[in-house]
Amino acid sequence: MVVYILGIVVIGSLNMDMVVRTVRAPEAGETLFGQGFALSPGGKGANQAVAAARLGAELTMVGRVGKDTFGGELLEIMRQEGIHIEHISVSDKLVTGVASIVLEENGENRIIVVPGANIELNVEDIQKLTSVISSAELIMLQLEMDLAMSECAIAIAHSHGIPVILNPAPARVLSDEMLSQVTYLTPNETEAGILAGIAVSSLETAKQAAQILLQKGVQHVIVTMGSKGALIVNHEGVQHIPGFPVQAVDTVAAGDSFNGALAQQLTSGKILKEAVSFANAVGALTVGKAGAIPSLPWLAEVEQFLKQEAARLE
Repeated sequence: MVVYILGIVVIGSLNMDMVVRTVRAPEAGETLFGQGFALSPGGKGANQAVAAARLGAELTMVGRVGKDTFGGELLEIMRQEGIHIEHISVSDKLVTGVASIVLEENGENRIIVVPGANIELNVEDIQKLTSVISSAELIMLQLEMDLAMSECAIAIAHSHGIPVILNPAPARVLSDEMLSQVTYLTPNETEAGILAGIAVSSLETAKQAAQILLQKGVQHVIVTMGSKGALIVNHEGVQHIPGFPVQAVDTVAAGDSFNGALAQQLTSGKILKEAVSFANAVGALTVGKAGAIPSLPWLAEVEQFLKQEAARLE
């Protein structure tokens, strides 16, 4: 008999990132010399799981990798991070997902994801994990996997009263039914605009988009806005949580670290405002390092950063 450990259950992607560093991205038909290349473990699901685990959360990961070198490396990394991996399955047909990332010297990036085995995890697989989802303190999902599977997982969690964090990335239009079952929706400005059907370019338009999403049934909308911080919009009102000024080296996984930190803080009993402020700090630390999982901070780093920021503002 398997005994499920209560904690955060992350249902999401595991990818190997192939990162090319360059002064700028090439134009169509143009060839440039790059400044470096690296393989870096990632995938939005894996990033968010590791981010939360490094902050002290109990984590179970649900996903799928290929029967290849990248898949084996990702499983070992999850194991080393103390994440429960018994529900990461191995595909006999598809290779492990990969992401091709062009990283410019200003920290901006361009990403193409080939989902591979990630997309194979389906509704039937998730239905078999109802007992895992219903035993969680919270579940967290993204949109790099099969949408029907994600809808099913959210519906199961909702039916058992389990809070759901949905990070709607990559951006796509979602049904009102799916949104109505989400406890915490964490879009960036672009994603908020796509979901709400309006252009988002400021705090005011972010607020308008979030209010549209509240009308669709989301309980809490948290719009992440990079260095501008985050905007919390719910039926209690609107709160702008400032960000932290840092020099960006690599923005890959910044949003994922925010979501992982948010999940860890909420399951630790923090109120939403405090959880979002802490998550802003984690995101700020993440952009100061290169890579996806390699850039994710540990709890001691975050605590030291927050002490320094508090002293700076005195």
